[in-house]
Amino acid sequence: MKKLALSLLVSCTAVAPVQAQESDSGRIAPEEVYEVAPGLGSYTDEVLFGRVWPGEALAPRDRSLVVLSALIAMGQTGPVDSHTRIGLENGLTPAEIGEIATHLAFYAGWPYAISAVYEMHETFEEQGVEMPVEAGGTPLELDPEAEEARKRAVAESITPVIPQLGEATDEVLFADLWRRPTLSPRDRSLVTVAALAATGKAEQLSFHLDRAMDNGLTRAEAEEAIHHLAYYAGWPNAVSTVSVVEDVFAAHAENGEAADAPADLTVVRGDEAEISTGDADKFTGTAEIGPLFSTPEPARLGGGVVRFEAGAHTAWHTHPLGQTLYITEGCGWVQVEDQPVREVAPGDIVVIPSETRHWHGASASQAMSHLALSEALDGTSVTWMERLSEEDYARSSETERVCSD
Repeated sequence: MKKLALSLLVSCTAVAPVQAQESDSGRIAPEEVYEVAPGLGSYTDEVLFGRVWPGEALAPRDRSLVVLSALIAMGQTGPVDSHTRIGLENGLTPAEIGEIATHLAFYAGWPYAISAVYEMHETFEEQGVEMPVEAGGTPLELDPEAEEARKRAVAESITPVIPQLGEATDEVLFADLWRRPTLSPRDRSLVTVAALAATGKAEQLSFHLDRAMDNGLTRAEAEEAIHHLAYYAGWPNAVSTVSVVEDVFAAHAENGEAADAPADLTVVRGDEAEISTGDADKFTGTAEIGPLFSTPEPARLGGGVVRFEAGAHTAWHTHPLGQTLYITEGCGWVQVEDQPVREVAPGDIVVIPSETRHWHGASASQAMSHLALSEALDGTSVTWMERLSEEDYARSSETERVCSD
C-alpha cells in the first residue's frame, strides 16, 4: 500500500517523484505539504491513503477507473499521466484506458478527452506499453426493453427541439458507443456515473446510475464510488448526488422485492418453436437452427439444437466462456485449430474451452444433430470468424472413425 500511496501522491499533488518519498517519520506527504498545510499532510496520509484507497468496498481497478474518469471529466488532465500508470498497475488494460477517453469525449467533451489522450500516450511510451488497436468483436447487445424506453424519452424530450441531437443520441451514442466491446456495460456505466457525479450533473445521474445497477454495479460499489469521488471532485459534488442516489436505490429495492416472488416456469412446445437456416457467412451447407433458448438474468446460459445436413459445418468461431455440445443424431466432426479432427457420434459430449478457435458440423457422408450450450459474457456468447476452407474440411475425412456406416 505504501508503494501505491507514493505513486498516487505524485498524481494528485503534481510533485516530482523524488519529492514523494516516505520520511523517517513514516509520512507519505512531502515535507513541503506539512510545512505549509500540516492538516492537509495528515489528511493525505491518514485518510486518503490510510483509509480510502485501501478500502475493500471497491476493487483497486474500479477505483482507478473512477478517478481517471473524474479527472478527465473535470479537465484535470495533468494527473492523468500518473493515474494511467496506476490504472495499469491496478489491472486496467491499455485498450480499456483508451476507451475511457473515447467514452468521455461524448460525456465531457472532445477537448478534455483529447488532452487526456496525450497524457496516456506519454505514459504508454514511458512504460513500454504497446499502443491499443481498434477493438474488433461483436457489438454488445443492449436490453431491448430499456432501449425502447430510452428511445421514447429521446423522441419526446430532445428530438422535437433539436432533431439532430436526438438522432445522434440514438444512432451514435447508444447504437454505437455503448455497444463497443472494449469496456463491459458495467464498466462503461461506472465511467459515466463517475464523470457525471464529479462534475455535478445530478440531473443526468439518475438514469445512468439506474442503468449501471442494471448492468451489474452493486449498491455497495456505487456508494463507495461516490465516497471516493468526494476526495477528487470535492464534497459539494459528492453530496449533491445523495438524493438522486437514494431514489435510485429505493427503486431498485422495490424492484428486487417484486423479483423475489416465485416466477412461473416457461414451456415452449416443440411444434411452436421457430426454426431458421444458418447464415451463409457462418455455415457452409444447410444447417437448421432451433429451437433456441436463453435463460433470464441473472443466469446467462443459452443454446439450441442444430441439424447439419451431410457436409454442412460452421465457420471458425470462439465462445468467451466455452461451449458444450451433446451429439443427438448422426455422425459429426469437430476440430480445434492446429489439432486433429475428432469424429463424434450420438451420446458423445464435446467440451470446448473458452476463447478457443474451432468448428464443428456433420461428416461428409452423414447428417448430424447436436444440442449446443454456451454462456454469455457481457452480452456476447459467440464471436464468428472466417469460413472453413474446402481443403481443410476435405482433410477431415482422414480422422479416426467412430461412427458406424
